[in-house]
Amino acid sequence: MSSPSRDSHTSTAGLPARRVAWALLEEVLCRGALLARAQQAHGSHWNALNATDRALTDHIVRTTLRRHGQIEAIIGRFLSRPMPARACPARAALMMGVAQLLFMRVPAHAAIHTTVQLLKKRPGTRHLAGLANAVLRRVAETAPRLVEETDERDNIPAWLRARWQTAYGQEAVRAMAHALITEPPLDISLKHPEAAAKWAERLNALILPTQTLRIHHPAGAVRNLPGYERGEWWVQDAAAALPALCMGEVGDRHIADLCAAPGGKTAQLAARGARVTAVDISEKRLRRLRENLARLRLSAEVVTHDVLSWRPPQPFDAVLLDAPCSATGTFRRHPDVLLAKTPDQVRELVDLQRAMLAHAADLVRPGGLLVYCVCSLLPEEGEEQAAHFLHRHGETFERLPVRPEEIGGLAHLVNEAGEVRTLPHLPIGESHGMDGFFVARFRRRA
Repeated sequence: MSSPSRDSHTSTAGLPARRVAWALLEEVLCRGALLARAQQAHGSHWNALNATDRALTDHIVRTTLRRHGQIEAIIGRFLSRPMPARACPARAALMMGVAQLLFMRVPAHAAIHTTVQLLKKRPGTRHLAGLANAVLRRVAETAPRLVEETDERDNIPAWLRARWQTAYGQEAVRAMAHALITEPPLDISLKHPEAAAKWAERLNALILPTQTLRIHHPAGAVRNLPGYERGEWWVQDAAAALPALCMGEVGDRHIADLCAAPGGKTAQLAARGARVTAVDISEKRLRRLRENLARLRLSAEVVTHDVLSWRPPQPFDAVLLDAPCSATGTFRRHPDVLLAKTPDQVRELVDLQRAMLAHAADLVRPGGLLVYCVCSLLPEEGEEQAAHFLHRHGETFERLPVRPEEIGGLAHLVNEAGEVRTLPHLPIGESHGMDGFFVARFRRRA
């Protein structure tokens, strides 16, 4: 049996990691920030952690966010009344403690002691340390049945769950809820897809029907994997690779990639021989695009400009608009998006998408293509947006249905209108799961 001093050391060894995790969760849960921005805000603290502590921090944060609804329900069972809004930082710490107890197999003494210690060290939360200690001990005592009595669907905010159920059905929502709590694989796009077999062997990867490579258990950091530094591939979800495939034959065609950063689709098009003009309003995000193109030894014209006011000197053979959206389809890798978005924000995005689509249409030459895509699971940003565009622009544009053979024969991803609709739980070849995406293709009448 361990001595008390050794137990104390074990239970506090991960305190720096948990302190950073708490800071990140407080930004997301109490201030509505996206996790990426929270990480930027606390970058100095993150950089001060060693590799082991960074991994622990990331695991705690993502587990808490993925299981947010279940954790909320469990905490509610042990409180006589809800914690006030001003106690949100303490609630975030408590949620972090529950996540470790129930979903991370962290020893009870370590999860409880470190959570209580963090609360005690901050003046604004010190008075709630005793409450947290009591709740966490009761959770630990009844742990096995607590998880069984919760519903994974509670991790999806109610307003989103209702819309998805209307659009896709109850069983699909249940499957998407399970996808939310499942760690996603690493998907990569190859600069030379014809070399897929070689790279699949080197990376221990699965070749998907679209020639995306999927690595279920990558060994180490991405940049340390074979081929990364040599620019042989880039990280890109299998669903995110579909819009560029819907552009058809692109060799030597002049294509505008609007809202292009961070550049996965630009790279796809350039690798296939297109002359690409990549446009984005964010110079910071475009720096990443330029860095990726340099690593991949690919070229494109890069323009920093607001897409809505950008007027090129001549129309394009094709335009790809990856419009700003709720990003709800990316929840497997970014569970924070489900908590950060609101119905009001979605309405604003729908208006912006309509304006961008109308402007993008003016940039297409007669006979040219317009491809619209969003990484959203909301029909108002996808199917309804495409229908609205045709209603307003039907005299100048026609729908050009996507054929299954253009996207690796994945017929179950093409709806009756010839649009691509992916869902996070659907099969793709011998694997399952991808981001939620919508793609519609139109042709300007000659």
